[in-house]
Amino acid sequence: MSSKTKIVVLKMKEIIYTAIFIGFAILFITLLMIMFRPRHKETAVSSSAAFVPGVYTASLTVGNRNVNVEVAVDAERINSISFVSLDESVTTMYPLMQPVMNDLAAQILSSQSLEDLSYSMETRYTSQAVLGAIRTAVEKARTE
Repeated sequence: MSSKTKIVVLKMKEIIYTAIFIGFAILFITLLMIMFRPRHKETAVSSSAAFVPGVYTASLTVGNRNVNVEVAVDAERINSISFVSLDESVTTMYPLMQPVMNDLAAQILSSQSLEDLSYSMETRYTSQAVLGAIRTAVEKARTE
């Protein structure tokens, strides 16, 4: 009986390094799977959302004046967003109103979504107020 017994000597340091390497490999593979999995994110205004065609308005109080935001929609899309007869005194006292509206309207019309809109930090409060009025008008247009 000639059985050859082999003795393998492993240092504890090598075992720890191997375990850490395997842990990092598993973590890396998990992160890759999470990052590259298919996403089914729906936008706020999607093709399944139906609108009652028409022109809808929402009021925005600026100082002591009301400014109306007008949103025109057809059955499937938002066609235009604008201020209705913006008073000259409002544009003088609040010069950011019209540029913010133009910027938000361009983003909304191109993406057909009210989510993930960008605006600068200087205009964040004006943008949030105008976006709130746009949201209100779009919600009036939705059919349930």
